Amino acid sequence: MSLCTRLLRPNLARGFVFSQLRMNSSQVGDLGSGAGKGGGGGGSIREAGGAFGKMEAANEEEFFYKQQREQLVKLKEDLNDEITFHEEQIKRHQEAIKRNKSRVNNLEKGNK
Repeated sequence: MSLCTRLLRPNLARGFVFSQLRMNSSQVGDLGSGAGKGGGGGGSIREAGGAFGKMEAANEEEFFYKQQREQLVKLKEDLNDEITFHEEQIKRHQEAIKRNKSRVNNLEKGNK
């Protein structure tokens, strides 16, 4: 990836937002036991309750758990990439400082 591309790329880590937030406290009763509060029932299978409702709720919870885990892995990768990029930038800046100090010292020696 070129330097310009890296400098201009959007900051993925700061803009990262989990797409789903699951809160068990907003549900009444057990997952899959029937329609919860808040107006939405979550579909006919979950509204009916019983074994199929519980299985569907478990599948849904598993889906969101896996999705969140994948998002966390991606976030970690993006943060590590950003750290590496900034470490490279620090190294380039330190080299530039060293070069410029050397030029200043050479100019001072030439004036004496």
